[in-house]
Amino acid sequence: MLNRKPRRLVNQMNVVPYIDVMLVLLVIFMVTAPMFTPGVIDVPSVSRAAQVEQSPVEVQYDATGRYAWALDGKTHAVDSLDALVAAILPLTTGGRPVAISADQNAKYSDVVKIADRLYQDGITRVALTVRQGQ
Repeated sequence: MLNRKPRRLVNQMNVVPYIDVMLVLLVIFMVTAPMFTPGVIDVPSVSRAAQVEQSPVEVQYDATGRYAWALDGKTHAVDSLDALVAAILPLTTGGRPVAISADQNAKYSDVVKIADRLYQDGITRVALTVRQGQ
């Protein structure tokens, strides 16, 4: 009789069948991918001149909590947010935009408070301005 050593069990998973399945899936995706046509999204083009029909009313807010609004090169200071909104509301008829320009040291929560108050009073075109290079 022959002396045979009993086989030891291998405690590793055989990954060769999984590699075969992955290669088959890769071939299937490579063959079917060119068959699909990409969707076309029709995005309207907007010229830069068409974006600004009217000059915006600029609301200025500094780090000390003072408000001012500027239009056509003239700046008018006001004491409180209520006075600011009361002064700006008549100027925004016809959809004139409002741009909020805040000092970089001002609290962001105060700037959001200004924008929220303008939205509540019916001014829907409110934007934040950014000055680069300062």
